[in-house]
Amino acid sequence: MGLGAPLFKAGLLISVWGLGVDPSLQIDVLTELELGESTTGVRQVPGLHNGTKAFLFQDTPRSIKASTATAEQFFQKLRNKHEFTILVTLKQTHLNSGVILSIHHLDHRYLELESSGHRNEVRLHYRSGSHHPHTEVFPYILADDKWHKLSLAISASHLILHVDCNKIYERVVEKPSTDLPLGTSFWLGQRNNAHGYFKGIMQDVQLLVMPQGFIAQCPDLNRTCPTCNDFHGLVQKIMELQDILAKTSAKLSRAEQRMNRLDQCYCERTCTMKGTTYREFESWTDGCKNCTCLNGTIQCETLICPNPDCPLKSALAYVDGKCCKECKSICQFQGRTYFEGERNTVYSSSGVCVLYECKDQSMKLVENSGCPTLDCPESHQITLSHSCCKVCKGYDFCSERHNCMENSVCRNLNDRAVCSCRDGFRALREDNAYCEDVDECAEGRHYCRENTMCVNTPGSFMCICKTGYIRIDDYSCTDLTQFLWYPVSFYWPLATKGGPFLWTLNMLEQKLYPFMFQFESGYLGHLYRNSCHSEVALIEHDECVTNQHNCDENALCFNTVGGHNCVCKPGYTGNGTTCKAFCQDGCRNGGACIAANVCACPQGFTGHSCETDYVQVITKVIISLLPYFGFLCFNDLAPDFSYSYPFGLMTGSSSPAKFSVCSSLPVLHGP
Repeated sequence: MGLGAPLFKAGLLISVWGLGVDPSLQIDVLTELELGESTTGVRQVPGLHNGTKAFLFQDTPRSIKASTATAEQFFQKLRNKHEFTILVTLKQTHLNSGVILSIHHLDHRYLELESSGHRNEVRLHYRSGSHHPHTEVFPYILADDKWHKLSLAISASHLILHVDCNKIYERVVEKPSTDLPLGTSFWLGQRNNAHGYFKGIMQDVQLLVMPQGFIAQCPDLNRTCPTCNDFHGLVQKIMELQDILAKTSAKLSRAEQRMNRLDQCYCERTCTMKGTTYREFESWTDGCKNCTCLNGTIQCETLICPNPDCPLKSALAYVDGKCCKECKSICQFQGRTYFEGERNTVYSSSGVCVLYECKDQSMKLVENSGCPTLDCPESHQITLSHSCCKVCKGYDFCSERHNCMENSVCRNLNDRAVCSCRDGFRALREDNAYCEDVDECAEGRHYCRENTMCVNTPGSFMCICKTGYIRIDDYSCTDLTQFLWYPVSFYWPLATKGGPFLWTLNMLEQKLYPFMFQFESGYLGHLYRNSCHSEVALIEHDECVTNQHNCDENALCFNTVGGHNCVCKPGYTGNGTTCKAFCQDGCRNGGACIAANVCACPQGFTGHSCETDYVQVITKVIISLLPYFGFLCFNDLAPDFSYSYPFGLMTGSSSPAKFSVCSSLPVLHGP
């Protein structure tokens, strides 16, 4: 290939890391818009760092829009380019839904990046080359009032989303079009004068018209060779997984022996709900549902309420503790109908309050026992329709009494309390006192992609990989059938190990990834299809040890090459930066989660998550680590390398050679 291409690549990386990005490839949005103290709706504030200015986008009317001349300067760099990156450092107000930047012409959004705090997702709106509008949704929480570094790299039809220097999503989409017509406008922090207001702080808003522009924000992501520290860390993890597999297999064997003895007995399967145990075929009413215990599983159906004819001077009304309406006595007073126990105030011409209560089908006067002294000004005092006593603004009506049941929460209004369903639930009656779970899977309201199965959970859902697939992220899986194991033997005279050894190993080959070798002694090596530059050496920084990570307090931090991964602890679920208590792995094969990390399994299944294939779980973990390593570190060893296939199909050897940091080894091909 010659020296030209490597030198060009090295020069590009140096410009990104240390000497600044070529101005012809960069759009520094905040600098070009010339924001300052005189700009309405924004205010300069301290940022994540002091290198550049940061601005607070306030909850006030504003118009942060590039002038026609400035916008055209932007678009001259961006127009008809197919490789560019959006970079921004931000701190978005909790639950805010706003536009980070928008490039649109009339109603056509050519490029708009939006963060929704209500749906906890990042959205990219764009137009493809066929002039059709598209929207890509990335489930992630940005609006949490914390600092985040966000980068979205677009290379033709390839999208890569990084948050805090961690790759969150990588997708292939319709190629976005940057054929921007004249008159296209550029907005920052809003879609237009009236909609999409972003609330929070932004810093370092840039568009880089170059491939892999995220390196400017996170230089460590440009790692090509792992360090030996990375290598030994992965070896230790593999050894720990092997130990867990051995212990789990032994426990499974003992459990199977006990289950074989139980097959000779008949055990009635019971059901437990809210601390009460029910026998087989027993039925009961739970709120607005009729439930039955069938084969140890609780099955519930929505209660169908009767519509009886009520006698004279009575009508149907809700009764505390019951789902369906019942006949209650009513009173007629001043042209309105009141149910038994309801109160109403009447004020005389002199302003004196008189309180009435519906009792025995007539409104009776209630004696005034006096009102407490309020500690708020009269302008903050609120008059109530059911009491002669006023209350201060912000009074907690929910603390007095409410009828909100399970999955419904009480919320205070200005003069009363109302019920509201929790997220992921819908109302079973008009007052929202009873709510039922929304089945996102059955209704198509989920993000599960190809090769996955959607499993409904209380208030949410989970995406489970189909058989033969491994997990990529919370919503995607990829094919496992392309992975093949081949036994290989190596003769390796490692001087540091005290002499030559014969290493027997398994080779895992995948057509699109490097080779991975697992030695019987617990060491792990890799052969990569392309050689690495022998004089390149990079030192890995462990964010987990130095506590420089963004993992949730209920998550575990795992260091990786150029970054780290956050994984929720057992009993919690989420993306690692945010974890909520729940069954971590879900309940498979028809099991039901009845408590944090506790699954009730149907007959014929067992285990923490009602799973049985433990070997596949360990294999998936090993495979998922492949992309982080591409070759074997020797540290100036001079191996006399020989290898052979036991199938007798291929043999060979290489002469002694000197290696500096990484060794490029021959590519082996399976049968």
